[in-house]
Amino acid sequence: MAEFGPLEQAIMEALWTANGPLLIRELLDQINRGRDKPLAYTTVQTVTDRLARKGFVTRRPVGIAIAYTAVASREEHVVAVMLEALANLPERGPALARFAESVDPDDAQRLLDALTYRSSDINEKREAP
Repeated sequence: MAEFGPLEQAIMEALWTANGPLLIRELLDQINRGRDKPLAYTTVQTVTDRLARKGFVTRRPVGIAIAYTAVASREEHVVAVMLEALANLPERGPALARFAESVDPDDAQRLLDALTYRSSDINEKREAP
């Protein structure tokens, strides 16, 4: 799973923060907000259609227009990228240890809490008849 280019990232951010599907015009308005040189409608449409072909975005007809929605949440996408990166390693332990050492202490505590919860959940399932 490759990283997004700058425009792809901007489109995904707009879709991730939206309260529902967005039309190209709505995406364009959000992406062009604060830009010195606005992007063209067709540029945003082309890149959004590419994201749909790559499987990151779904398309749904709304009248004569097309509405776009992100397939996965931002968090789900980040998890998929991280898991894919780990899957490509012959030995995951060193990378996981380095990651744990590198994250902010608050994030390390969140990770530890999540792992503790998951570990207790797994142990409870093993002990169930």
